[in-house]
Amino acid sequence: MKNLPDKNLIIDAINKFSDTVFCIAFQYTKNRSDAEDVLQEVFLKLVKKPPLTKNDGELKAWLIRVTINKSKDFLRANKRRRTALQTYRYPEQPDFFNEVFQSLDSLPERDRTALYLHYYEGYNAREIAEILGDNERAVTKRIGRAREKLKTILEE
Repeated sequence: MKNLPDKNLIIDAINKFSDTVFCIAFQYTKNRSDAEDVLQEVFLKLVKKPPLTKNDGELKAWLIRVTINKSKDFLRANKRRRTALQTYRYPEQPDFFNEVFQSLDSLPERDRTALYLHYYEGYNAREIAEILGDNERAVTKRIGRAREKLKTILEE
């Protein structure tokens, strides 16, 4: 029989990172049900083939990378049309929070992901570059340009 992953590691990861995984999946799928499907696939992969690390930071980065890949796979497989972010209101958040997420939707995917990882997850440019498989300078420029685009959109 295969070696099963540490049950406590799985439970702890679900408790700590399920909101992060859901939010990233929702950014891609634009649908609560689809984001929940991606969330399940991500944690199923964690159960079947966990990363070698038990460090929270590295585990979170691994989960984010898997979430991005699973979300892209989901969209390719289902070829669903994107629905408006208005179909879901984030719980216990002010209206401005929803406006920001709606504005983020108008940005290119890589810009949107970089901004989310920087401002909502607290990663720096180097860490984002590692997660996205990009270089640090490109991520820094992407965040700066995306921030300016977002500012223009929100000021309108």
